[in-house]
Amino acid sequence: MATATLLGSLLIARLGARRAVLLGLGLIALGGAARGLGPSLAVLFAMTVLMGVGIAIAQPSLPSLVALWTPRRVALATASFSNGFLIGEILPAALTVPWILALVGGTWESALAFWSLPVALTAVAVFFFTGHEPRDAGTPRPLWIPDWRKPTTWRLGLTLGTASAAYFGLNAFIPDYMRSIHQPELITPSLTCLNLFQLPASFVVGGFSRQILGRRWPFVATGLVTLAAMAAFIVVPGIWKAIAVGVVGYASAQVFMQVLALPPLLARADDVHRVTAGITTIQYTTAFLATLVAGAAWDLTGRSSSAYLMVIAAAIVQTVVPLGLRLQLRPGSQT
Repeated sequence: MATATLLGSLLIARLGARRAVLLGLGLIALGGAARGLGPSLAVLFAMTVLMGVGIAIAQPSLPSLVALWTPRRVALATASFSNGFLIGEILPAALTVPWILALVGGTWESALAFWSLPVALTAVAVFFFTGHEPRDAGTPRPLWIPDWRKPTTWRLGLTLGTASAAYFGLNAFIPDYMRSIHQPELITPSLTCLNLFQLPASFVVGGFSRQILGRRWPFVATGLVTLAAMAAFIVVPGIWKAIAVGVVGYASAQVFMQVLALPPLLARADDVHRVTAGITTIQYTTAFLATLVAGAAWDLTGRSSSAYLMVIAAAIVQTVVPLGLRLQLRPGSQT
């Protein structure tokens, strides 16, 4: 996803954001459904890569579509599609084992194919209920390579990347960590809280957009909240550990929405994809490397503390990096 986001930016510049998101949704549906084909892990991983490429194409398309379709409701539109991300994470995890597997005959291959169906239906809805907006004749073709010289791109990318590292890291390490401290009964509550606590963030960002968007203090505040929650996670007993994990999930979701709402406010509609692609490339690279280093440290040292120490380090970076942000919203942009 870190590398294919630039492909998404290229496709948006050449095809337009609507056509790019349709292509991304098609790849997600195809790759997701095809992951169960064949007996080998090679097919599973190849189709997962294809699905990841589809996500990397679709994600930078969404802020561009917000700039085109709802320029006066940027915060509300961003909160809406971000909420869709979150619900899409929660429902398959909650429904597959108790309901969907039984519905499709008990095979995980069919379950994977089932969850590609909503993606395909979304693509159909976008195709039939929205229209392509052609460029005006004589308009120069948009650029697609992000401007890596802009400090704002790096600061927003690192802020979002460290928030993502905290979220993805906890998703990856919570099961093994809870087993290592002999509290496996906390695995399900912790993962549930991590994902469920993200939902209120959309209402906060959407409802208080004028107080939050374009300001540095909300980024610093979410970093401090993550740091405090992980400090509490170390010392609190029982179910309170799950609550602390949920607070980290909330903070990471708020950062995600704050950052994705900014490109339509910072750049012209025909340049939003470049800003988004730059930010998300840095985001996914940071999240990937941070969790990889934490896992390697756990393997090398045998200490499960490597998992939450990575999240604490990410929270510190997330708190410090936004202090130098200089956010100049585009004249006439509205949240």
